[in-house]
Amino acid sequence: MKVREIQEILSAQVICGEEFLDREVFSACGSDMMSDVLAYVKEQAVLLSGLVNPQVVRTAEMMDMQCIVFVRGKHPDDSIIGLARDRDIVLLSTQYPMFASCGMLYEKGLRGGAIR
Repeated sequence: MKVREIQEILSAQVICGEEFLDREVFSACGSDMMSDVLAYVKEQAVLLSGLVNPQVVRTAEMMDMQCIVFVRGKHPDDSIIGLARDRDIVLLSTQYPMFASCGMLYEKGLRGGAIR
């Protein structure tokens, strides 16, 4: 699934990384606990989270994630946006809660990563 499709499915605002919306992602993970994120295979993945701090971007970078979707209308500050921009990570924000967002993406064919 392309990041652009995720943005459309979730009616999400593009915060940064608009030039990367045609990237492909093959799995997704929804979590507010970055330690849980580290427990999944995340190559070419999207992270859905309500946690808005620099650690989310650093975790996404470490796990080679292409996109972060902030749920529940959360919006990162300029320092987090700058961090993501420097790492070529797309940031999106959706008004939907985590459970609904994950379900909508699952319904359209995006699956979760496998546990190591």
